[in-house]
Amino acid sequence: MSSDKSIQREESASFNEHSLSYIRQAAEYGLYEIRGMGAKRRVPSFDDLIFLSASASRYPLEGYREKCESKTVLGTRYAKQPIELEIPITIAGMSFGSLSANVKEALGQAATQMGTSTTTGDGGMTPEERESSKTLVYQCLPSRYGFNPHDLRKADAIEMVLGQGAKPGGGGMLLGQKVSPRVAQMRTLPEGIDQRSACRHPDWTGPDDLKIKIEELREITDWKIPVYVKMGATRVREDVKLAVKAGADVVVIDGMQGGTAATQQVFIEHTGIPTLAALPLAVEALSDMNVLGEVQLIISGGIRTGADVAKALALGADAVSIGQGVLIALGCNHHAYQQADGEEVDVTADYAKLGTAPGYCHHCHTGQCPVGITTQDPALEPRLIPEIGAKRLKNYLQVLNMELTTLARACGKSNVHHLEKEDLAALTVEAAAMAKVPLAGTSWIPGSGSV
Repeated sequence: MSSDKSIQREESASFNEHSLSYIRQAAEYGLYEIRGMGAKRRVPSFDDLIFLSASASRYPLEGYREKCESKTVLGTRYAKQPIELEIPITIAGMSFGSLSANVKEALGQAATQMGTSTTTGDGGMTPEERESSKTLVYQCLPSRYGFNPHDLRKADAIEMVLGQGAKPGGGGMLLGQKVSPRVAQMRTLPEGIDQRSACRHPDWTGPDDLKIKIEELREITDWKIPVYVKMGATRVREDVKLAVKAGADVVVIDGMQGGTAATQQVFIEHTGIPTLAALPLAVEALSDMNVLGEVQLIISGGIRTGADVAKALALGADAVSIGQGVLIALGCNHHAYQQADGEEVDVTADYAKLGTAPGYCHHCHTGQCPVGITTQDPALEPRLIPEIGAKRLKNYLQVLNMELTTLARACGKSNVHHLEKEDLAALTVEAAAMAKVPLAGTSWIPGSGSV
């Protein structure tokens, strides 16, 4: 027998440190893990694509003298009043309850300043959010918490949520420590008690019922505003076709990198497909239904940078929606929060109390957010000042749009919506197969049958 100690310490690929920790925790407590944020595993992503920008065979546009349009219109199929945005970057649905009222107000302010939309999330519409948001999308979720026709008529669009990327097939969670008196009143729930949202809508069981529900929503809003249908990325091609048949103006597909305030970790890491794989499938479905350009497509799930946005548009999306990136821009996972006088207060010790550290926190479900974002605690909520948060978020969205238009000009486009698959190549075989673009340096698209 070998005496080499390194062999005795060889880690099992299947039963590695992470797996051992999971099994021991399950055995000790008999509970599965609940956490926030999104999937942490490495999956093929927009990072695996590159742009084939202009050189001799393409004519680039001059960044300072030639304009590149980013205006975006959503909901042109049936709505009398489609949404008109200055940028194709929207803010995803995140509820009051998972987020504080101050954060919802900051989201509205930033979206308004940038000429884009924000979205309510589960639990209803707050006055702060409506007043600060020029363009507000009102979500209708399976729980129907806080959903009412009066607020519906105040909205600029409706989003029927069938699922989300972090937990397709599962409902939301709001643990008792975040069910404050105001949250409980809005959701008609007992204060301080854990809340688990339904995983499917109570009044329909299939696409025919969805069509009826969409028609009801159109009637109550006099056919004025667009109706979105949002789904987690699973059987994308079939789901998109059913949404189109049911009458959606806009389809929203949320990839597995999408975030959440709280759900079982097994959902986050083991359900859904990557955003990069979902997007081309959705575009193909719209093409098959002959509604490309008539029904708009929004993609979400792990969008972080202007390059991500540009690649999403090149693959066929009309717009993107961002959640986790928005929270990080506000200060999520930062070591300090900013006071009104501009001074930063270090909260590393508060992260330590949660058993984590800045940059690694996924403890949104606890309600003890050290920077005052995912909390209803009166002592923590003031750490996020709406005006400061809005300024940071506006800066972030502005940078994303500048990066987007920079890449579009480099590809010779005067409009960001003119970006196309032909502008892209893939750096890995997996990304080439999922995005259905050639592997860099070749004309080969894996699975296409041609080399």
